[in-house]
Amino acid sequence: MTRSWLRAAAALAVLGGVAPATAAEHDHAGLVVVPDGAAAIYEPGPPNLPKGTQISRVAGDPSKPGPFVLRVKVPANSVIAPHTHAKPETLTILSGSIYHEHGRTLDRTKGSALKAGGFVYLPEDMPHSLWTTDEPVELQVNGSGPFGLKYINPADDPSRSAGKPG
Repeated sequence: MTRSWLRAAAALAVLGGVAPATAAEHDHAGLVVVPDGAAAIYEPGPPNLPKGTQISRVAGDPSKPGPFVLRVKVPANSVIAPHTHAKPETLTILSGSIYHEHGRTLDRTKGSALKAGGFVYLPEDMPHSLWTTDEPVELQVNGSGPFGLKYINPADDPSRSAGKPG
């Protein structure tokens, strides 16, 4: 197998998608290919995200060391209160729109609208918040694990209202 083929396959994986390919199919363990958005398999999001959020693990595991890619669907009229991540992350908007604001408090008058194709790079420990209005959003999150979300105000963690530890 040539290095150029491997580079091309890696580029396609980055540009493409979700359904993991078998090592035998491509003779390269860990290759992930998602032919289109409909191939992404979504599950309910964790309790520390707004109710109705769905997540697809495209590649990697955010709870373990190493790179990961997630696709996240956030329902309309949802808020992810100010929070930080211990590692850098990127957000790419796939469809819909969402508002983003940097800072330790939520001020909807200062947020920036992000639409399909929009992108944000967040350094580690940068406080920020996100919210949707009348339309849902689908976004892609890239980062390195272990990765988690820490609310600035622990009372903002939706899992606390669900009776689960934050």
